[in-house]
Amino acid sequence: MLVANRGEIAGRVFTTARAMGMRTVAVFSDPDEHAPHVAMADAAVRLPGSVSADTYLRGDLIIAAAHASGADAIHPGYGFLSENAEFAQAVIDAGLTWIGPPPEAITAMGSKVNAKKLMDDAGVPVLGNIDPAAVTADDLPLLIKASAGGGGRGMRIVRSLDELSAAVEAAAREAQSAFGDPTVFCEPYVERGHHIEVQIMADTHGAIWAVGERECSIQRRHQKVVEEAPAPLVDRLGGDLRERLFAAARSAAAAIGYTGAGTVEFLADETGRFYFLETNTRLQVEHPVTELTTGTDLVAWQLRVAMGEHLDLTEPTSSGHAIEVRLYAEDPAAQWQPQSGTVHAVEIDEDVRFGLLDRPGIRVDSGVEDGSEISAFYDPMLAKVICWAPDRRRAAAMLARALADARIHGPVTNRDMLVNTLRTKEFLTGDTDTAFIDEVGLGVLSAPLAGADDVRLAATAAALADAALGRSLATVQAGLPSGWRNLASGHQVKRYADTRADGAEIEVRYRYGRTGVVDLPDLPEASVVEVSPDRVVVEVTGVRRTLRVARYGEAVFVDGLGGAVALRRLPRFVDPSAIARPGSLLAPMPGAVIRIGVTEGDRVVAGQSLLWLEAMKMEHTVSAPVDGVVTTLSVQPGQQLSVGDVLAVITADGELDHTAPAEENVG
Repeated sequence: MLVANRGEIAGRVFTTARAMGMRTVAVFSDPDEHAPHVAMADAAVRLPGSVSADTYLRGDLIIAAAHASGADAIHPGYGFLSENAEFAQAVIDAGLTWIGPPPEAITAMGSKVNAKKLMDDAGVPVLGNIDPAAVTADDLPLLIKASAGGGGRGMRIVRSLDELSAAVEAAAREAQSAFGDPTVFCEPYVERGHHIEVQIMADTHGAIWAVGERECSIQRRHQKVVEEAPAPLVDRLGGDLRERLFAAARSAAAAIGYTGAGTVEFLADETGRFYFLETNTRLQVEHPVTELTTGTDLVAWQLRVAMGEHLDLTEPTSSGHAIEVRLYAEDPAAQWQPQSGTVHAVEIDEDVRFGLLDRPGIRVDSGVEDGSEISAFYDPMLAKVICWAPDRRRAAAMLARALADARIHGPVTNRDMLVNTLRTKEFLTGDTDTAFIDEVGLGVLSAPLAGADDVRLAATAAALADAALGRSLATVQAGLPSGWRNLASGHQVKRYADTRADGAEIEVRYRYGRTGVVDLPDLPEASVVEVSPDRVVVEVTGVRRTLRVARYGEAVFVDGLGGAVALRRLPRFVDPSAIARPGSLLAPMPGAVIRIGVTEGDRVVAGQSLLWLEAMKMEHTVSAPVDGVVTTLSVQPGQQLSVGDVLAVITADGELDHTAPAEENVG
């Protein structure tokens, strides 16, 4: 079996396939040559190129790879070509087994506009569609959606008519880039909805399972952040709501002759009314919470259905509670900016990887390992971390602890935001809807787990560990450590920047006494118990803490404070060439320039959109930080960017008098 995908979903499918005795084939693009999923397969075939359009979206290359490797079946995973009916048909026409629903079912659900009509005809409640060209003020607020796909791509909320045109254009561009189809439509936007979905599994003999429901209401930019099963809303309202959801999902599957694994998604309100959103004709990212609550390997059943087997007569039943979070390389505090770079270390205390749990514990599904590169070409998800426990509160507590204790060294992640979310009163009471992040506040949720005192302690540990490393690497003569002196010295000074506090500088002063006791004038309440290059034990007001220190070039990570602290070692002297010109707008992420809305000499106002970047399959806007004039424009459409590249220089109004050309000042 060949898996036409990458990352954690490829690894997930390989794990079950191996357990079932199948041999496996991976495909990989150039950036993924050394990715973990490649090593997990029995064989691998290169797809030359970097961007998805040249690699994972090339159905002809994937089918050729299957033939070349001897594979006789293709599993699409999710994303990429998983809901492409033409690809599914091409796989079948090539004499290969397609592990997914019939192409006709994919086509029926592939257009959300058409899907709603089919569901309406089948008696499933739906929200009405609105043609973007026919929108009036009475229709507001509304949601623009891509007809050909999901995952938040091509979605925009519109609250005023003057926003509509630009939002439709942006949504269409993003839909074209992500799905190859710019078609968008509008539907009423439910401000405080609950995203409820039912997992279905259908065999080729007419049997349909409803394998439990999930709630995925906590979302950012219309992409799910936390998923759980069973749905808190359904548990809270009780009655026959679960049975009605299951019946609607089975009707949806039957209406299109569905087979295999799929998800029927609904939008529900606080009263229990629900409306059909879409049918995902594939496995979902959040499928592990259903697997853990039902003890059912959904991938195994996908393969068994593809082999023609019958579903069991009795549907799986649920027990306990499972919560999944998506660990992303992104910065929630900076409007969810995606990050890239090397994942130096990732250690999460797990009980199982890609599998079922037989007791309360942590499951990790991940496509990265120590040394993996997070590139700008693909989704920046590092891992899915899932917990199963007998009840919801225990699952939340265990999952929060596992995340807080994880060692994640590399790009900024949303880890702190996930832990804060799992510990909020609103989450623990099950009061979560699609407005959760806005109502609790992104500032509250994205606050670093480590407080200011913890950061200073971490910087002190980093300084002492760095000093210990220096002493271990050099001696002035045999038996005499480097830095030894006969007379007491002044305090040594090391400086660090807190990477999560706008680079705030922390100065650490320390001095070793003759007896080895360390003097810390800025932390008089602290005493140092033990120091090594990678471990510092310190006692503060009678409480002993063990801190682990890791360094990668100038980056230093300190763990052991209930939340990691990321620091950057500052040089003693600043290189003048590293200082950006005042007013410079720097690329916040790697990506490509897709549009520029200004030219040099244009006057702009604070908040005005200047440039549009595409990174990790999403469109991002760069806005003017102040009122002023665009004195320099450094990029052009199509240009590839790295983090920190200068995009433009905005000279603020109050500084314009100082911008005369140099030749006019020559005396």
